[in-house]
Amino acid sequence: MTDYKEEQRNEIETLQSIYPDEIEIVEEDPYHVFQLTVMPQDAENFPDHAMYAVIQFTYTKNYPDSAPLMEFESTENMDDAQQESLMDFMKAQAEENLGMAKIFTIVSAVQERTTNMMEQAAKDEEEAAERKKKSDEEAERKRFEGTRVNVESFMAWKSKFDAERAEMRRLKGLSDGSSKKPTVKELFMADQSLYNSDVKFLQAEGDTLEVDESLFDDMGELDLEDDDDDDDDPDYKPGDDDD
Repeated sequence: MTDYKEEQRNEIETLQSIYPDEIEIVEEDPYHVFQLTVMPQDAENFPDHAMYAVIQFTYTKNYPDSAPLMEFESTENMDDAQQESLMDFMKAQAEENLGMAKIFTIVSAVQERTTNMMEQAAKDEEEAAERKKKSDEEAERKRFEGTRVNVESFMAWKSKFDAERAEMRRLKGLSDGSSKKPTVKELFMADQSLYNSDVKFLQAEGDTLEVDESLFDDMGELDLEDDDDDDDDPDYKPGDDDD
């Protein structure tokens, strides 16, 4: 008949000699309850990602033929998903070693697993920083690079550029002649829609135009012929009519 109590006491003594500073006995009766602090290897080289776990083990009545009870008392730099994954790993290790003292095996496996987790976390952070750096450099390069030109985009730009130049020349011509009012001919040349403006006006009035003659009653008699003659006389000067 197996003396489970004796086997448990022997394992506790072995663990105390291997982990004198890491083990803490919490209870002895009816079964040993103890905590072990597990640190990854080379944790000092990864100060921002160093992980550790304080694992509490509780012997069961027929340990080591059954698995011990295990739980995390505390952890560092481990999220819930990592803790759950690590606990599943520990349970698997316990099942693989039924019938023998297994705490040392479990702790050693956890130490190796947390070392890998720590190194991977540091690597992930480094790669993320490198990706961000490259992304920032690419964005900065594109900011100075401008728009890439192909035949289609160049022709579209040239068409717009030529139109803008033509408009600038037109406005410059108007500016240079700003002191001189445009002639009727120039107005008609500038606005083709004026050609048919009178026709459209008459069409809108139904081809008839009524004039209120009373508007001209107070105008008196106009000597249009004299004015026209004076204007036609090349020797005419303003003020000759005063004589």
